[in-house]
Amino acid sequence: MGEIWSRERSWAWYNEHNWLRGCNFMSSDCANRIDQWQEEGFEERLKTADEELALAAQTGFNSIRIILEFFVWDKQHDGFMERFDRYLETAWKHGISCMVVLGNDCMQPKEFTKPMTLGPQSYDWGYHGGRKKSQHSQFAGMGYHLLDEPELAQRHYEWVREIIETHKNDERICMWDIYNEVGNSKREEATMPHLKKFFEIAREIDPIQPLTCCVWRMPADRDQPFTEIEQYACEHSDIISYHNYGSYESNIQQIRRLKETYGRPIVNTEWLGRCLHNTVQEMFPLFYLEKIGCYNWGFVAGKYQTYEPWEGLWQRYEKDPNADIDFTKWFHDLYRPSHHPYDPKEIEIIQRYCRLADEDFARAQAARQG
Repeated sequence: MGEIWSRERSWAWYNEHNWLRGCNFMSSDCANRIDQWQEEGFEERLKTADEELALAAQTGFNSIRIILEFFVWDKQHDGFMERFDRYLETAWKHGISCMVVLGNDCMQPKEFTKPMTLGPQSYDWGYHGGRKKSQHSQFAGMGYHLLDEPELAQRHYEWVREIIETHKNDERICMWDIYNEVGNSKREEATMPHLKKFFEIAREIDPIQPLTCCVWRMPADRDQPFTEIEQYACEHSDIISYHNYGSYESNIQQIRRLKETYGRPIVNTEWLGRCLHNTVQEMFPLFYLEKIGCYNWGFVAGKYQTYEPWEGLWQRYEKDPNADIDFTKWFHDLYRPSHHPYDPKEIEIIQRYCRLADEDFARAQAARQG
C-alpha cells in the first residue's frame, strides 16, 4: 500500500521534470468527451488531435490535461483501452505528456441532463461547452453524476483501478488527477466517499506518477478554511493543484496560501478566462517565474465552443449590468479553427517563456550531472 509522497519526494520528482505547461485538450472536432473517446469517428478525431498536438508542441507545450469518460469505457471497454493508449502515444510522439483526470464534479442537475448515448453527439451553437443548459449556468439543484446510481458506483471503482493499474509505470502519463473540482455543483457530501475510494485505490496500486486533486474555490478571507472536501483533496495530494480563472492578484494570493500551507510543488490545472481579466499576458509569466505548472483551458476553437463565456456570466450580467465582465474577448482557447492564433502576441509570450524554461531546465540538468 503506497502512502502520500513526502514533500522531499514530491520536490525531487517535480525538479526532475521540465516546467509543465500545456492545456486542457480536446480536439476541435469533438462535441464532448463521448465524441473524444468513442469508437465512432475516432480515427478522424485522432488525426485532428495529431495535427493539433503538433501545433501544441510548436507553441512550446510539453503536456496536456485530458479527462476520461467512464461511460465509453463501460460500453466499449476493450476499444476504449486501446484508443486511450493510442491517444497517449500520439501525444508522446510530439514530446507531450498527459495529466489524466478520472472523477469530475462539474455537472448539471439531473433534470437538465440528457441520457448519455453513443454515436453522433448533438451540440448547441453559441454556448460554452456546446450546451444551452450546462454546468456553468446558475442552477439551484445538485449536479448529477452516474456515480449517484448505486449499481454504477462499483463499476467506477473498477474503472479507476484498471486505468491506473494498466498505466502505473507509463512515463507518458505525468500525473493522475484523481477528481476534477471536487464538491462543485453542490456535490460535497455526495462525492466525499467516492473521492476517498478513488484515492484509496490509487494508493493501493502505488503508481510511479504523483497524485493530485485540485482546490478550486478561494475563500475571500485568508483565515477562512477551505471546504472540507477540498482540504481532504489537498492533504492527500502529492502535488498541489488549483483552478483559478480570476485576476492576477487573486492568483498571487492563492499561490501564497498554498505554498505556506502545504510546502509542495503547485500546478494550476485550469486558467485563462479573458472575460474575467485572466490573461496570457499576466498569468503565463507569473507561472514561469514561480515555476507553477499550468494548463489553460482549451486549445483550438471548435465544436465544444469554450471561447464562448460561461452561461452563468450572461446570467450575472442580466442581474448586474455593471458586472466587470469583458464580453468582447474570447473566454478560453488559443487558436482559431484555421490554426491562426486568436492573438499572435499571446503565442509569442508563451513561446518566449517556454524557451526560457527549457534553458533553465538544461542548466539545472547539467549542474546535477556535473
